[in-house]
Amino acid sequence: MDSSIAARGLGVLALCVLAAACAAVKPAPYAGMTSSPSMVPDASDASGRVPYRYSAAVDWRSYDKLILEPVVIYRGRDHQFGDMSEKDKATLAAHMQARFTDKLRTRFTMVSARGPNTLRLRLTLTGAVTNTPVIGTLSRVDLAGAVYNGVQAARDGEGTMTGSVIYGVEIFDAPTSRLLSAYVTKQYPDAYDIKATVGALAAATEGIDKGADALMAQLK
Repeated sequence: MDSSIAARGLGVLALCVLAAACAAVKPAPYAGMTSSPSMVPDASDASGRVPYRYSAAVDWRSYDKLILEPVVIYRGRDHQFGDMSEKDKATLAAHMQARFTDKLRTRFTMVSARGPNTLRLRLTLTGAVTNTPVIGTLSRVDLAGAVYNGVQAARDGEGTMTGSVIYGVEIFDAPTSRLLSAYVTKQYPDAYDIKATVGALAAATEGIDKGADALMAQLK
């Protein structure tokens, strides 16, 4: 009985350590992004999803066309990809290009040339974390994991052993190249999204989907 209790205690301790390590990957105002000098800490973002932001006064409703540049994979020394393969980075960049295009075309006419009432959007993939195989899924049903993930779900935090994606968003007035908005964001699935724990990149791609929704909400 005592050994069982001790083993469970060690399991809870290990879970907490792993959860803390997962949450330790935090976005930075990446030096290689054009808008980096303009961004400041966003004190209004309690979730930590958007720690750095720049915002100019702009009426988004005055824009009805948009140029989406090809997604950039960040190569600066301050990237946060860890040892992720180039293939996985390319997969995430392609998913980001496709998903943001699908979302944005419901609000804008997608164009390739600068003109009046046109925005230019640049997305820079700066980091990502893959799911921890098997353990990430099991931690949703394990007693200790269920408690921890329940707390995280309530506060819009990250789940245990789950991947994430980090990227920068820069929005310009296309004719003048004036910076209108910029931010760095870390996106991840809901803490209890079991489907997003299956597959190495499932959480990161779900994070991209959530990020596209968040941008659309800003531009309405």
